[in-house]
Amino acid sequence: MSSIYDKKPWLKEYEPNVRPNIDIKYNNALEMFQASLRRKPNSPCIGYFDDSLTYKQVDEESSALAAAFVELGLKPGGRVGMYLQNIPQWMITQLAAWKAGGIAVCLNPMLKERELIYHVKDSGLFILVCLESLYEEVVSKIRLEQVDIPVVVTTNELVYLSKRVPDMLKGVVPRKFPSCHDYSQLIKVHAGQSLPTPALRLDDTAMLTYTSGTTGVPKGACNTHRNIVFNGSSVTEWVHLGDKDIIMAPAPLFHITGSITGPAAGYASGCPVILFCRFDPSEFLRLIEHWKITYLVGAITVFIAALSHPDIKKYNLSSVVKMYSGGAPVSPSIQKQVERAFGNKLYVAYGLTESTAPCTAVPHGAEAPVDPNYGALSIGVPTCNVDCRIVSAETGKEVPPGTPGELLIKGPQVVSGYWNKPEETSKAIKNGWLHTGDVAIIDSRGYLYIVDRIKDMIIASGYKVYPREVEDVLYEHKAVKEAAVIGVPDPYRGETVKAFVALKDGARVSEQELIEFCKKRLAAYKYPRQIEFLPEIPKTLSGKFLRRELRDLELKRHPKASDNVPNGTIRSKA
Repeated sequence: MSSIYDKKPWLKEYEPNVRPNIDIKYNNALEMFQASLRRKPNSPCIGYFDDSLTYKQVDEESSALAAAFVELGLKPGGRVGMYLQNIPQWMITQLAAWKAGGIAVCLNPMLKERELIYHVKDSGLFILVCLESLYEEVVSKIRLEQVDIPVVVTTNELVYLSKRVPDMLKGVVPRKFPSCHDYSQLIKVHAGQSLPTPALRLDDTAMLTYTSGTTGVPKGACNTHRNIVFNGSSVTEWVHLGDKDIIMAPAPLFHITGSITGPAAGYASGCPVILFCRFDPSEFLRLIEHWKITYLVGAITVFIAALSHPDIKKYNLSSVVKMYSGGAPVSPSIQKQVERAFGNKLYVAYGLTESTAPCTAVPHGAEAPVDPNYGALSIGVPTCNVDCRIVSAETGKEVPPGTPGELLIKGPQVVSGYWNKPEETSKAIKNGWLHTGDVAIIDSRGYLYIVDRIKDMIIASGYKVYPREVEDVLYEHKAVKEAAVIGVPDPYRGETVKAFVALKDGARVSEQELIEFCKKRLAAYKYPRQIEFLPEIPKTLSGKFLRRELRDLELKRHPKASDNVPNGTIRSKA
C-alpha cells in the first residue's frame, strides 16, 4: 500500500504553470551565468545602492580577477575565501574563482580571530579576498600567529560606488597594506585577459558554505555546481522570475539563503540582484522603492526590523509581489503584520545549508495553512524534484499525516557532504536522504509544518514541549518584538520552560502578565514559568536565534544545574 510520500498530493498544490520536475540545463554554475551574459550583456547584473554593473562589466571584471588568481598560483580545486559583506566584489570573486577552476568559500564577515582561524584551516584557503577593515581588525592578527594564508587580496565598500555614498559607509577610508594585493589594482593590471574554459563538472564542489554553528562546530557544506544550478533554476521556476523582475538580496551572501535566492537566482533568470552592503532598515525600505523590487527573501528578523522603522509608511513597498521569508521560523501573527505593511502576501520557504537553500515553499498565490494543533504556519510543500518523508526518531519508519517526526529531504539540491568530515556526512545523509534534524508534520494535502528542532525539544514533567509553539503564542502579544524559548532545570518537572523576550520600542508588560497571557493559551505543562527581558535576542547574522548563547547564559548562572537534568538540557554546546 502506497503512503502519502509515494502519492505526493502536494503536486496538486502547485501553480498550474510550475513544473513538478525541471531539467538541469547547464554543466556548471558558470555556464548558467554565461547564458544570461549572452542574452543580456548590457542589462544590469548587480545593483549596488543606486549604482549598477552590467553583465558585460561583471564578466570582464571577474575574468581579469580570475587571471590574477591563476598568476598568483591558484590551481584547479583551490579554495578562494570571500570574507566580505554584500558588495559586488562578492559576486565577482565567486565568478572569478569558478573561472579559475576553484572553489568559492563563504565566510561570515562577523567572524573573529579564533573563528576565522578555524575556517581558514578547515577549508585550506589559498586566496582570501577580504575587506580592508577586516584585514586590519582580524586577518593581520591571525597572520602574525603564523596562520598560513598564501595570498590575501583586500578591497573596500566604496569601489563600485559613484552616485551616492550612503550614511553607513561615510566612515570608510580606503587603505593599502604592503603584504596584500589590492583588488582594484589586480583587475586593472589583468584587464582584457581571460582564461581557457575550466573543466567544471556538475558534481564538483562549487562553494563551501559553513553551517552557522548554532548546534556545534561549523561544518563546510559542499554545495556542488549541480546544487547551485538546480536551485537557482528551481527558484526561477517557482516564482516565475522574468525580464521585468528585480531581485533584492537582504540576506547575507555568505549564508546559503542569500547566495541562492540572490546571485544564483539572478544568474538563472537574468534578473539584476540589488545589494546594499549590510542590512539597514532605512536602506532596505528606500531601495525597495527606488529599484521597484519585485522579489526578495529575508529572515523574519529583516521584516520585524522594517516594521519597527518609524518611517515605513512613507515608502511605497507595493512592488514586492514575490516576498518570502526563510532561515528562521515565522509566526502567523508576524506574517499578518508584514502583509499589512507591505500590501502583499508574505510567503514562507524552508531550506538548510545542506539542501542548498529552498527545498519547500508555499506556492506563489496560495494561502499558507496553520496547523490547528501546534499553531505553526506551514513552510509550504516540497518544491520541484524534491521528495520528502517524515519518520519516527525512534524507529526510523514513516509516520502518517499529523504525526510529528524528523523531516527527511531528497533531491538534486542536497549537498554531496561536509568538507573533510566523512563521519558527519554519513550521519546527515543516508542513501541520498538528508536528515534535517527538524521535527515536522505533514497534512493530507502535503503541506509541511516545522514544529521545532529535535535538539531544542524540552521534556517537562515527561511531556514534550516544542519551543516554537510557545514562541508563536508570545508573538501574539502586542508588546513582544522577539521571543526565544529554552528548557531550564527544574527539581520537580525535570525541565521547565523559560522564555527570553525583547519588547517593542515603548512597550511595557510584566513577567507575570506575559505568563498569564501564555497560560490562557497553552496546556499547563507548556506555558513558561520564567520570563526574562532582554534588549535583543542574540542571533546569527542570518537571523537565527542563538539558543546556545541563552543556554550558556543559564549555565554560567547555575553551573551545577545541568547535573540534575537527565538529558543535559543546559550544556555548553547546543
